[in-house]
Amino acid sequence: MSARLLFYRKQIQSEKELIEMKVWEVPRSRHYPEGIKYSLVYIREGQRAVGYDNAEGKGHHRHCGRDQQEYAFEGVDILVRDFYLDVAQCGRGRQ
Repeated sequence: MSARLLFYRKQIQSEKELIEMKVWEVPRSRHYPEGIKYSLVYIREGQRAVGYDNAEGKGHHRHCGRDQQEYAFEGVDILVRDFYLDVAQCGRGRQ
């Protein structure tokens, strides 16, 4: 089985803000034990302000500005909710 796009959303908030979310179903593996690969990003003024991903070899993690922390993945719905909370608190709160 190859990767299958489950969810894609791109929102242009303004000339300076963009949100892009991608979630794929992938074969279960050591790097993707849940069979899910994702990348969610909030870009402000050309820079990543908030990002969530599970890049191969790094596991589930989130970015807020330059900070990176582990992320406890509990499912796609919760992932999207947590991402939007961080955009509101971390991303836009640092303007």
